[in-house]
Amino acid sequence: MHVISKKKLKNFWEHHPESRKPLEVWFKVVRSSRYHTFHELRMTFPKADKVGDKIVFNIGGNTYRLITVIHFNRFKVYVRDVLTHEEYDKGVWKNG
Repeated sequence: MHVISKKKLKNFWEHHPESRKPLEVWFKVVRSSRYHTFHELRMTFPKADKVGDKIVFNIGGNTYRLITVIHFNRFKVYVRDVLTHEEYDKGVWKNG
């Protein structure tokens, strides 16, 4: 999968250094995989959820939320937001 963009991950872990390792692990796993469907993705990430047109990953033992849009037909993953659990719960990300 082609992940666009790692820069959002880096920007987040600069402010939340403890998130760096789990975000790097997620990035490496996704980058080295090829998912054709959400079902295939859930075989690797069983706690990933669909919320509208987005796919949300629990990162770092549910401490962070990674919000993506995935185009399975093109094998592209667009990173939309990386949030703390608290920020995620406020729901503002759903408007964008």
